[in-house]
Amino acid sequence: VKVKKSENGEMIRGVIVHRNQGLSWNTLELKKPPEYPKKLSDKDMAVIRIQAWWRGTLVRRVLLHAALRAWIIQCWWRLILSKLLEKRRRVALESFSREERAAVTLQSWARMWFIRRRYCQVLNATRIIQAYWRCHSCAARGLIKGQYRVTANQLHLELEILLG
Repeated sequence: VKVKKSENGEMIRGVIVHRNQGLSWNTLELKKPPEYPKKLSDKDMAVIRIQAWWRGTLVRRVLLHAALRAWIIQCWWRLILSKLLEKRRRVALESFSREERAAVTLQSWARMWFIRRRYCQVLNATRIIQAYWRCHSCAARGLIKGQYRVTANQLHLELEILLG
């Protein structure tokens, strides 16, 4: 719909009508609105002012309600966005914590393995030293000579008794 002024100042409205994919223009002539007499009484002017004030009040009230509704929707949307952001942060923190815990567990297992391996080496060395020391002290007295060996689940003990 297009509105144009004709040459004589009257309004002409053009209407586009679709017919079998063709466009045609229909024109309608509109008459000018009636003009008020130039001089109105004070009573009529007061009535017009009151009506204008009332229409303005209604428009402002509608705009205020629309603004309040928009503000409520914006507050709700900000709340939803903050909850989504908090959820993303929580998921990222949980993922980081899980990865950190896994890394710490792996490190502790590796340290335990190295320490246990070193402990077993020291324990074997201690047993060898003890065996030689016992053998030396027994040989000096001439009574008992022996040695032992400990494996994962067995104890091997060899004793030699010398009587004097």
